[in-house]
Order: sequence, then structure tokens, then C-alpha cells
Amino acid sequence: MKTVQQANTILASKVKTRIALAGPLFLLAAGSLLDVSLTAQTADAQQTTASTQNKAAPKELIESGRTLFQQQCGFCHGRDAGGGETGPSLVDSELVKRDKAGTEVAAVIRNGRPEKGMPKFDLSGSAMDGVVAFISNQQAGDASNGKRRGVLPADLQTGNAEAGKQYFNGAGKCSSCHSPTGDLAGIAKRLEGLRLEERMLYPRGAKSKVTVTLPSGQTLAGELVYHDEFTIGMRDAERHYHSWPAGKIKFVIDAPADAHAELLSKYSDADIHNLMAYLQTLR
Repeated sequence: MKTVQQANTILASKVKTRIALAGPLFLLAAGSLLDVSLTAQTADAQQTTASTQNKAAPKELIESGRTLFQQQCGFCHGRDAGGGETGPSLVDSELVKRDKAGTEVAAVIRNGRPEKGMPKFDLSGSAMDGVVAFISNQQAGDASNGKRRGVLPADLQTGNAEAGKQYFNGAGKCSSCHSPTGDLAGIAKRLEGLRLEERMLYPRGAKSKVTVTLPSGQTLAGELVYHDEFTIGMRDAERHYHSWPAGKIKFVIDAPADAHAELLSKYSDADIHNLMAYLQTLR
């Protein structure tokens, strides 16, 4: 039988051995704990940055941006950024939706989009912050309320492009005036969505042509500038203006918009959807 002293000696030896074996494991565990702590701190920092970016801007900043936006941008994009006379809705903009920090939106405002007719805006830092905050606030408000603004390009992509091409070259007689490699080349880049459909259905501002035959037999052709029951006026290829009493000459007017207007009573819903689908392939 072992004595108490021998038992204590054996116990002490086992404890030392366990401590020696556990040392590396303890250090490894401590290191892992440190890594977890650092990872958690990094995640917290990233979350803080994200929450800072997504945090609602101060009301005063948004209101200052609203005033400036309505003064500088409201005519094109609407007073509430929902779309205006010539500019698209910004609350439906994919760029605005993804740009949580506002840097991309600010870059577009600062640099403009000359190819789309948008000028540059040289705003101070605080003014830019206000406009961006207002736009972001409008988009966030619409998103949270489930609102839809206007007609999105995707809403008008439901037709059959091949059927639209057949209509373009056939029953619609569109190809008698237009060419997909000529005047319509890249039309889907210049116009999209509702603006493209409006131009297709009734092209506002389409210039008419006129051919005038004078009493002497001379003919002149050019752009129709003025026409009523008394007078007809035209501008020739050199941009010189001519006018005559309408009752003393013969003239033939070629008005492209009239052909579009005549089609309005002939289109079926399928014709419009298919033709739109085809036009949107002309990029």
C-alpha cells in the first residue's frame, strides 16, 4: 500500500504532466480567441460603416436639397424626382437604388450626361450633399411604401420582337419611311421605355417636307415651316426661307406624323407590344 506522501507525489507529477501537455492547446485556444475578437471587431466596424451610409440624412439637409433640386432639376425630373418633362424618374433609377453612399449619384450630377442632354452642375459640397440626400430620401420613401412611378422600360418589353419586325416591314409599312440601319439605328439607346413608345405612336416635333410648284413650273423642295389656309412657308437646303400665297401655287406636303396618326386606329394591342419589342432591339 502506498503511503500518503507517495500518493501526493504521484498526484503532483500527473498534474504537472497535464499542465505541460495542455500548454500548447491553451496558447492555441487563446490565439483563436484573439482571432475571433479581431474578426468581430472588423465586422462591427464594417457594420458601423454600412449603418452610417444607410442612416437617414438629417431632415434639414434633405429639405435644403429639396429646394435646390426643385430649382435646378425639377423641370426635367419632376419636383418630387418622379419624372418630368424630359427627364426620367430618379426614384426608379437603378443607380440611385444601389448607390447607398451617394457617390455615384453625385458623380453624375457633377459630370452630367451630355449624350442624354443632361448638363453638368457645379455644386458646393454641402449643396451636393443636400441634393443627393433628397433624391435618396425620395427613393427610400417610395420603396418602403411600395409605390410605383410611371412606366418602367421592363413594362414595355412584353411583345414578340420577330413579330414586330414582320409588322414593321409588312402591314405597318414602317419600312417605307424608316430604316433600322438608317434613321432608327441605335434608337433604343437614345430613347427607352415610355419615351420610345410615345415617339413610335405619335412623333411630336417630326419635321414635315413640302414640294412647291410655282406658276412658272419651277419646283422647290424643303422643310415645311408654316402652313395655314392663306400662306405656305418652307426652308430650302441652304436654310433660306421662302413663302407664297397658298392659293397661287401648287404644293404637296409629306408629313411623317400623319402616317403615325393614321395607324392609331389600326393598331391592335399585340401590334404595339410587338413593334415596341422590335424597336428595343435596335441598339
